[in-house]
Amino acid sequence: MAEPALPVISVADLRVGHYVLLDLGWMDHPFPRNQFRITSPRQIEVIRALGLTRVRIDPARSTAELEVSGTPAQTSPQDAPPAADAARAAWLQALTRQRQSQQRCERRYHQSTQRCKAVFDDLERAPARAAEQAQALAHELAAEVSAPAQAAMRLLGDLPGDRQAQHALNVAVLALLLGRALGLEAAALRTLALAALLHDVGKLRLPEVVRHKNEAFTPAQTRAYQQHPALGAAIVRELGLPEEVADAVAQHHEHADGSGFPAGCRAETMGPAAHVLALVNRYDRLCNPHHPGRALTPHEALALLFARDRNHFEARTLAAFIRMLGVYPPGSLVQLSDGRYAQVQAVNTTRPLKPLVLVHDPAVPRSEALLLNLETQPQLSIQRSLRPDQLPRAALDYLEPRARYYYFFERALDADDRGDEP
Repeated sequence: MAEPALPVISVADLRVGHYVLLDLGWMDHPFPRNQFRITSPRQIEVIRALGLTRVRIDPARSTAELEVSGTPAQTSPQDAPPAADAARAAWLQALTRQRQSQQRCERRYHQSTQRCKAVFDDLERAPARAAEQAQALAHELAAEVSAPAQAAMRLLGDLPGDRQAQHALNVAVLALLLGRALGLEAAALRTLALAALLHDVGKLRLPEVVRHKNEAFTPAQTRAYQQHPALGAAIVRELGLPEEVADAVAQHHEHADGSGFPAGCRAETMGPAAHVLALVNRYDRLCNPHHPGRALTPHEALALLFARDRNHFEARTLAAFIRMLGVYPPGSLVQLSDGRYAQVQAVNTTRPLKPLVLVHDPAVPRSEALLLNLETQPQLSIQRSLRPDQLPRAALDYLEPRARYYYFFERALDADDRGDEP
C-alpha cells in the first residue's frame, strides 16, 4: 500500500520546528541537505528568498503543529491571487527579482567557498591539483569583478560553511573590488585574487592552538603565530605559483609604517597587492573575529581603520577603500533622516553614498519587504550609524543583524532594478 502524501503548506505558514522537504536540486539552495527541521527564523527567510511559495512538511518529524493560515491578512502576498492593478504587478515583479538576486549571490558564494575549502584540503595531499583549482577560482573571480556591470557589493545572509574558506573568500571579494577601484589591470587583479584566497594558508602548518590571534598568547606563541605569512609564502612557492603572489602572501600583515610582521616592511617595500590585502584582511577580521563577541559593526570597523590605524595602511589605498564602501558598508545598521531604522544591504561601489537599505516597516513582513534604493529618494539620507543595542527591540527583531558578515559581487543597479519607497 502506498504511503500517504505529505502535506504541502504555504511558506507563509512555516514555523520553527517544522520538518521541511525541499523539492530542489542540492545546488539550488544553500542548506547542507534537502530535508531538515527548521531551527531558526533565518532558515525560513532563506527558504522564502529561494522563491518557493509552498513546501512539503513531514508532521511525524516536526516539533511544531501545522497551523495553516486562513485569513487574507495572514496570507503571504506571493500566494494571493494575481493583482489587477499595475502597481501591485510591478511590486510582485520587483520582489521576485530581489529574491532571485539574493539567491543567486548566496548560491555562488556557497559554491566558491566549497571550492576554496577543496583547495585547502588538497594542499598537502594533492598540491598540483590545489594550485590548479586555486588559479581557476581566482581567475573566475577576477573576471567577474572586471566585467563593466559588476560594481556592487551585496550583504548575504548567515551561511553555513568552513570559516577559513569564508574568510578567504571575503578577503578576495573585498580585495578585488578595491583593486578595481584603484585601477588595477586584469593581470594584477588575477594576482590579487590568488593571493587573497591563499593569504592564510600558512596557518595550516601551525599548531591549532596558535592559529588564531589571542591576547592571552605567551611571547613564544605570538612569535609562532607571526610566522604564518612566511609559511604561507613558502607554500605558494612549493605550488609553483608566481612570485608576486608569494610576496603578497608574505606581506599581508605588514604595515606601511613598519609596525607589522613578520619582517617589519615599510610602505615603499610592499607591493600593490600587499597594500590591498593588509587593509581588507584587517577589515574583515574586525567584522568577523574568531571570537564573535569582539566583532565591530562594519561602520565601526571602517571608522577605526581611519581614526586609529590609518598609519598602518598606504594613504591612497585606505582613501579608495573608504570611498568604495561609502562610510556605511553593507551590514551597517542606520537611522534614516526621516527617523526610520534600516540595514544597508548593498553598495554600488561607484556611488556608495546612496546604498540599498532594508527599512523597518511593521506593516510589511520582512520577507516581503522591497529594498529601498536611496538613489531614487533624494529627500532621504542616512543620518547616523547604530550598534544593535541602540535599536528599539521591534526594529532589532525585524532587521536581524548578522552574527557574521559575508559579501559577494552583484551587478550594479540599472533603472529597472531601483526600488521605490515601500
